[in-house]
Amino acid sequence: MAEYSRLDAETLCCCAEDFQKHLDDWQDYLEFEKRVSKHTFRAYISDTKLFVSFMSQHLANEISLNALSEIDLKDFRSWLARRTIDGKMATTRARNLSGIKNLLKWLDHRGIVHNGSISNLRSPKLPRTNPKPLYFGQIKSLLELLSEEQSDWTKSRDHALFMLLYGCGLRINEALSLDIKDMPKDGFLRVMGKGSKERDVPVLDIVEDTLKRYIDQRIDATTPDTPIFIGVRGKRLAQQVAQKSLRDMRMRLDLPETATPHALRHSFATHLLENGANLRQIQELLGHASLSTTQRYTEVNSVELMRIHKSAHPRG
Repeated sequence: MAEYSRLDAETLCCCAEDFQKHLDDWQDYLEFEKRVSKHTFRAYISDTKLFVSFMSQHLANEISLNALSEIDLKDFRSWLARRTIDGKMATTRARNLSGIKNLLKWLDHRGIVHNGSISNLRSPKLPRTNPKPLYFGQIKSLLELLSEEQSDWTKSRDHALFMLLYGCGLRINEALSLDIKDMPKDGFLRVMGKGSKERDVPVLDIVEDTLKRYIDQRIDATTPDTPIFIGVRGKRLAQQVAQKSLRDMRMRLDLPETATPHALRHSFATHLLENGANLRQIQELLGHASLSTTQRYTEVNSVELMRIHKSAHPRG
C-alpha cells in the first residue's frame, strides 16, 4: 500500500521559511485530521511538488507566503500550460489544480494567505465518462474460472477478493484495508470508505463462504489485526498485485481492457439497478457522498437498453 510520503527536501528548498512551516501543518491536517486516503495524499503532495518547482523558476525566487498571495491568473495559466506542453491530459491537469486549490483553501481558511486569483481559474474541461461495467456473463465466467483454480492459497485469495468486490461493491482499497477483525458479522461487513466514513454493507452467503474458505487455506497464523488479504511475503496485499491478477485472467477469458478491479464495483451497481434497486439504495451501498455520482449508472443502463433494443428489434 502507498505510504504517507511527505514533501522532500528539494521541494522545501524552493520555499521560504514562513511557507515551509505551514506546509508541514497542512500535511498533518490531511493525514491526521482530514484522514484522506494514502492515494489522495500522494496525489496532493505530487501536485504541490510540481507547482512549487515551476513557480520558483517562473518567479525566479523562492516561494514565500507573500509571493503565494500575489500569484496571479497569468501565472497559474502558465503553470497549467507547462503541464499541457509536458503532454499531460486534461484529467491530470484538473487533478493537479485540485491539489493546489486544496492547499490555498486551507491557508485561506486559517487566515494565513489569501489568493483571489485561484478562484477565477477554470479547471480544464474533462471528457464525460461513464462507468464501464462487465456483463453478468463475463462476471460469471471470471468467478467460475477462479473457483476452479484453487491450486494454492493465492488463487483462493484472488477468488475471495474479486467475489467481495463484485458481491459488496467495495473499492479495491476498502477491501485491501480490511483486517481479520473486520470479517462479516451477522450478514454485514463494516467498511471504512472515503473521508473516513463508515458504512455497513450486506454480505451474501456465497461471499462470506468464499472468504472463510480462503482464510482456512492460509498457511500463516492470523490475529485480529492481521490483514485479510496478504501477499506471498505475508504483508498486506498491494493493489498492483490484485490488478495484475485480474489482468492475467482478463487475457485468458478475452475480456475487455476495462475489466479491472474497479469495474467489479461498477458491475455491482449496474446489475443492482437492472434488477430493480433504486438509486438511493445503491448510493448507500457504494458510500457515495452525492447522489449525482450514483446517477451515472442510470446513463450506463440507458446505453445498454439502447444496445439491446437495436440488436433485438426487427428493424434494428
